[in-house]
Amino acid sequence: MIRPSLKQLDRLIARHVLAALAVTLVLLVAIDAMGALARELDEFDQGNYSLATAVAYVSLSLPRRAYEYLPFAAVIGTLVGLGGLAASAELTAMRAGGMSQLRIAGSVLAAVAIATILMVGVGETIAPAAERRGAALVAGAKSKDLIRAGRSGIWAREGDTLVNAKRGRLVGDSVALEDLRLYEFDAVGRLLRITVAARAEHEPGRWRMAEVVRQTFGEDRVETARESSLDWPSQLEPGLIATSILRPQNLGLGELADAIRYMRANVIDATAYESAYWKRAFYPIGVLALVLAVVPFAFGTLRSGGLGKRILIGMVLAIGWYFAQQALYNMAAVYGVDPRVSQGLPALLLGVVALAWFARAR
Repeated sequence: MIRPSLKQLDRLIARHVLAALAVTLVLLVAIDAMGALARELDEFDQGNYSLATAVAYVSLSLPRRAYEYLPFAAVIGTLVGLGGLAASAELTAMRAGGMSQLRIAGSVLAAVAIATILMVGVGETIAPAAERRGAALVAGAKSKDLIRAGRSGIWAREGDTLVNAKRGRLVGDSVALEDLRLYEFDAVGRLLRITVAARAEHEPGRWRMAEVVRQTFGEDRVETARESSLDWPSQLEPGLIATSILRPQNLGLGELADAIRYMRANVIDATAYESAYWKRAFYPIGVLALVLAVVPFAFGTLRSGGLGKRILIGMVLAIGWYFAQQALYNMAAVYGVDPRVSQGLPALLLGVVALAWFARAR
């Protein structure tokens, strides 16, 4: 009788876990996307927003949703994959052949690490770009002011004025624009004035601009004026602009790093961006730590309970861990705890606890 090698057993475990993970991820994302599409039905009375636009918007959000649901899918996929091996007695045969629980857990982690690396790539490249395109699509459909968002920033039009802001951020229920430019044209399309402001914050019926430089174009000369602040009367709705602004958690690491540098240089509170940055940085560790923590449940349920029980355990643990993390993040933000601690410490502690269990069970 030919005894399978460890590499063959690793591939067997990886195949079962990754297959279950993929199916679970597709189902979770599909359910979430259907719910998101249903929520968009109430928006169809705004501008030219239609079912086709909503479908396109939700479709563009799928990479981001997959990134967010991978930890849940990894937990359930691990339990279901190992449960399938247990049901066919293959897991028992591995244990009888001398393969330790920690060694099996290592094979699971290797498989999940592959999926995590792929998803990190999606989350850093495809997801932010797709989110930006989706936000621009929705804002453009809902607004008569032709709001667009792209690599060159946020663009909008109000009458004969073309507006461009290199950056935008949400400030509570309002919006702040940074590195703002107003291009004012006459009725025949001739450029009359360019107004440049370091930042602008919305107030009812106006935008209050700071550090303003205005260039007015005459027949034979250009007049330049500088002002510390200036009000721009405007009906441009901040809510529509907010639709086109990506929230920190939807930005990639590079974009977050750029935003943090800019905000620090201009003495702007960057806490939300720093928290999002370190959450993304510790994302792979969090996924692997959570998977490592649920592997013991798979071994513990080999003789009692079936597939439904394993899925329930995984869901309870993953959801409970998610809400515990959110509570910890919020408390850390209130008490000014370093984001590196609030984002990284929980995952590291979870991993240490799981490794301690394996050491004890050896």
